[in-house]
Amino acid sequence: MSAPGTAVPGAGAVAPERPTPAGSPWWDARTWRWWVQVLAVYAAARAVSAVLLLVAAAAQGPTPWAGDHPTYTQVTGLFWDAGWYHRIAEEGYPGTLPIGDDGTVQQNAWAFFPLYPMLVRGLMAITTLPWEVVAPTTSLLLGAAAVLLVHRAVAVGAPRAVAARPGLPLATVALTSVFPTAVVLQVAYTEALALLLVAAALLLLVRRQYLATAGVLVLLGFTRAVALPMAVVVGVHVLARWRAARRGDDELGPRDWAAMLGLGGVAVASGFVWPAICQWVTGVPGAYLRTQEAWRGLREVTPFGGWDYVLEFWFGSAGWWVLAGAVALVVAVLVVPAAWRLGPELHAWPAAYLLYLAAAVEPGSSLARFLVLAFPLGAVTAGVVTRPPAARRAWFAGVVLLMLVLQAVWVWRFWRLTSGWPP
Repeated sequence: MSAPGTAVPGAGAVAPERPTPAGSPWWDARTWRWWVQVLAVYAAARAVSAVLLLVAAAAQGPTPWAGDHPTYTQVTGLFWDAGWYHRIAEEGYPGTLPIGDDGTVQQNAWAFFPLYPMLVRGLMAITTLPWEVVAPTTSLLLGAAAVLLVHRAVAVGAPRAVAARPGLPLATVALTSVFPTAVVLQVAYTEALALLLVAAALLLLVRRQYLATAGVLVLLGFTRAVALPMAVVVGVHVLARWRAARRGDDELGPRDWAAMLGLGGVAVASGFVWPAICQWVTGVPGAYLRTQEAWRGLREVTPFGGWDYVLEFWFGSAGWWVLAGAVALVVAVLVVPAAWRLGPELHAWPAAYLLYLAAAVEPGSSLARFLVLAFPLGAVTAGVVTRPPAARRAWFAGVVLLMLVLQAVWVWRFWRLTSGWPP
């Protein structure tokens, strides 16, 4: 197995930094280090999102979490699922599942994973600050670390794409930061931590640092239910290395095979560890799935369940046509040349993740925020137009503007408590 940081045949290599023009003024972005550029883009995007949240808060009436016109910390730290994480941080998880009069499991904390609330709880103990201050601040900082890793993952994992579209890592960061639901990167939700762990896992996997990747996947298994599609990515990585070895571009020894197969096992196990703990503590078989049923319109959790009635609810008789159009769009994004220029790991992740979402999640308003984790699609979008430079810049600016408009619509429509549909 190759030592960390060494160049290996077939592995992604960090694209060389573009030379900085001598004597450039401080306001020329080309004089900034890559991480300064990343954090500047992220900070600007979060500032816009903060304004949108404040505008929505100014029009918000009384809610179960706050009174009229809640403050920024209340909006980002207490609303919607943040309230569940707050409860977990202060009370932990119940020893038994709450059962309604009809015998069904009611909504409860076991639907939410423990790493984020426990992390915030520890920081609250250290700082002595309240949840609504510590939790959103933690998410904001985790999001900053996440976009740094997103930049590195694209730079290391997609050298062909970066060569075709210079500046692609920063462009990916920008599109991830202004994504219509990227507001969740600064509220008391788990997306910021999950994005950090997903980007870290992909980066470490490309670098063939398998032990570190396994550790990240274990953490991911206690953050969100997204570890299983990562097992598919590990499988694609193994296949890519095997094919490279057959071409003579790589060497695979027994230790490599053992490490890769072990990593695949960790990925699969991480996808089931939290449901297993939920069942063990409560003593109820399938306790996690029964808890998930409490949030569904159809109680039974089945693969691809709920698409029929949800499509009819939102779009009526045109629902299946809308679904066909959405599937066609996703497939097109995954097969355009810009997608194939990504490394196999970055290409496989959004494909496996989107298929997993379609199978495991009942389609609804929350589905939009789950898409934040599919950040390689940002690289595809930014890389669709590579030349001439003027067309590339116009395309990118148009996508950024569209995403910001959609973000304003999403915050106004869903983050305010009006319809009852959760963000």
